[in-house]
Amino acid sequence: MSAREVVLGIGGGIAAYKSCELLRRLQDAGFGVTVIPTPSSLHFVGKATWEALSGRAVTTTVWERVDEVRHVHLAKVSEFNIIAPATADLIARIAHGRADDLLTNTLLASKAPTLIVPAMHPAMWANKATQSNVSLLRDRGYVVMEPDHGRLTGSDIGVGRFPETSHIVATFKEMTDKANDLSGIKVLVTAGGTREMIDPIRFIGNNSSGRQGFAIAKAAMRRGAEVTLVLANSTLPDLPGITTVRVTSADQMFAEVHSRFALCDVIAMSAAVADARPAQYSDSKIKKGSLSSIELTANKDIIASVAKDKKNQVVIAFAAETTLDIEEGERKLLAKSADILFLNDVSGSEIFGSDETQGVILTSQVSQSIERVMVDRISKDTLADLLLDQALNKLG
Repeated sequence: MSAREVVLGIGGGIAAYKSCELLRRLQDAGFGVTVIPTPSSLHFVGKATWEALSGRAVTTTVWERVDEVRHVHLAKVSEFNIIAPATADLIARIAHGRADDLLTNTLLASKAPTLIVPAMHPAMWANKATQSNVSLLRDRGYVVMEPDHGRLTGSDIGVGRFPETSHIVATFKEMTDKANDLSGIKVLVTAGGTREMIDPIRFIGNNSSGRQGFAIAKAAMRRGAEVTLVLANSTLPDLPGITTVRVTSADQMFAEVHSRFALCDVIAMSAAVADARPAQYSDSKIKKGSLSSIELTANKDIIASVAKDKKNQVVIAFAAETTLDIEEGERKLLAKSADILFLNDVSGSEIFGSDETQGVILTSQVSQSIERVMVDRISKDTLADLLLDQALNKLG
């Protein structure tokens, strides 16, 4: 078998015929491709076609070639999975852990990076159930492409068209280029927003959802890193393959970060840590009439405190401001002894809780200068990879 193995899963949609060209282009790129069609997809492209193009046996159920335990075997030997086309039904089954054919069994047994290429009617793509399933898959680390806009079966036009083969191959190449480039690297990520308790009911906090740190942790794991996520007050789930440590306050996060910093290679401090906490905590609820003022005391600056002790570690910091003051961002980059800082403007309340972000990446250079890279509105997943690329450059 080829040293670079791909499972190409085919969903039961009319776009299945376009994956014949995708199979050829993957072979041209040096991949050995095993095709796993869903049983319904064979109504569009038959088994004989896939066997002729791939030069390999094609099976669709777990009851064929049982002696191989085929779904486990394919999951072990495949370095990557591509599901193209992925119908609304297939996306739903993958998202909810169904294992009712060979393809879904193989995906459940596989730890390989997976690219999903949706193709369906625009109304099905826009349906809240489909969008929820896509979000769930992305949260689990799957790469889900956006379908193209164009004419579909019949006269309908909209978003749901199977992307051009060249676009799929380019996306896949980007995935494979990043695969395992962080192998052997230990990445420590903080995410979420700390809460500083006033009494058992009230706290000082902020609007951070933890999504950006979550995205960095997922991307680092997908690229082969050993990842620890220190997560404050977030409803985001624990991810298999990532060590998740949940904390509440800034002091708890400070302790967890300091106990792990010496062993990491990269630290991404995306958590929104409260700058101050109540000087005194009340064991009982403070009555409304007595809550006229709260005396505050400053919390420790976690980034600055660990960065001053760094040896070869790369420190990524974040600064959420209400104006995109680049000079202030550069001041913070230097003051905190960080290597990379992402500065963004959250005044419009479009960043917290969103899957997208925008701002500027500031990177310290050997020449003592600071490089600026403006980031237009992109997904937090994309920003995660951009920041990890910068960290990888710093690691040499």
